[in-house]
Amino acid sequence: MPDLHELYRDLHQYPELSLQEFRTAGVLADALRPLGYEVTTGVGGTGVVGVLRNGDGPVVMLRADIDALPVEEATGLPYASTARATNADGVEVPVAHACGHDMHATCLIGAAERLARTREEWSGTLLLVFQPAEELGRGARDMVEDGLFERFGKPDVVLAQHVGPLPAGMIAHGSGPLMAASDSVKVTLFGRGGHGSAPEIAVDPVLMAAHVVVRLQGIVAREISPSERAVVTVGRLQAGTKENVIPETAELGINIRSFSEHIRGTVRAAVERIVRAEAAASGAPREPEFDWHDGMPVLVSDPDATEKTVAAFAGHFGRERLIPGAVVNASEDVGHYGTAAGVPTVFWFFGGIDFSAWEPGRAVAMNHSPEFAPDIEPTLTIGVDALVVAARAWLTS
Repeated sequence: MPDLHELYRDLHQYPELSLQEFRTAGVLADALRPLGYEVTTGVGGTGVVGVLRNGDGPVVMLRADIDALPVEEATGLPYASTARATNADGVEVPVAHACGHDMHATCLIGAAERLARTREEWSGTLLLVFQPAEELGRGARDMVEDGLFERFGKPDVVLAQHVGPLPAGMIAHGSGPLMAASDSVKVTLFGRGGHGSAPEIAVDPVLMAAHVVVRLQGIVAREISPSERAVVTVGRLQAGTKENVIPETAELGINIRSFSEHIRGTVRAAVERIVRAEAAASGAPREPEFDWHDGMPVLVSDPDATEKTVAAFAGHFGRERLIPGAVVNASEDVGHYGTAAGVPTVFWFFGGIDFSAWEPGRAVAMNHSPEFAPDIEPTLTIGVDALVVAARAWLTS
């Protein structure tokens, strides 16, 4: 698969942030056109859609995300990213494919080639979707709102996968709620600026923010039942410009994960309650501000459709290569397609680490880590195979 290896290295070395995937979209569209697909770019912003009509039969949608993260790569690979870009806030940041979306896109191109080459063995329609802005939780919605199904046809099933730090060659699957809902909020706390030597005549938003961060840790520990799943993470705290100046404001970036609407609402309300209470306790001159954004619903892998797809995996890979019962606290917006179209979604994970060559004592890097990068093989071969096998399970033979 030398051409796919080259494509993967290219995508990995030249990543682009969400909503900025212009080069990536062009590379993928150019790879898809010679295969006989009807290719449309600019769907939902920078999305790419490929359609291959091959007689009567089901419409099967295969989806891959294509955006990268504001992470500085530390893999040491010869094709590691050194890219930098300006984010939506006007700040220059490093960019890397630290979540494996480059692998997803390459696998989908490989599956597109194989399915096109073997079209005499199946009938139906393939709807290939290369989606931008998954990391913002909006790419799927943007493509649907841009008329994805009205313009290219409604699928009978939505199929998608994600690479992760599992042994290469293994496929993990689950039925029902599979990935968490996600909600992010930017909180602005207001103080009264002043000189660091005279805190008594100021209101310190840094101390206020510190109290909020600590207090938020009690939500899951003391307000959510141990039988439920939830996560509250403060991933960003920014305030001030100099050590002897008490700033006017402090900002917190908070992320929530949950698996039910009840817990989702409970945690969101608790976050706002705690922030307001700490601001009042600190004597803040004004109420804090909340900017909720990047929300994603719980991803549900339809039980019946998952059973059918996993049976095909078992027939191809063998049961010993399957890991059942996968449920993770990370989030995905792919479920928006199935919900919008009123059709089942099937989602699975495939391993990206060749442990046969693993160094003893070496830590396993998770997705979003600066050190995360799948081993190209056998990861790429398994990812292509999985998409082809899943698609063929639904297309008419």
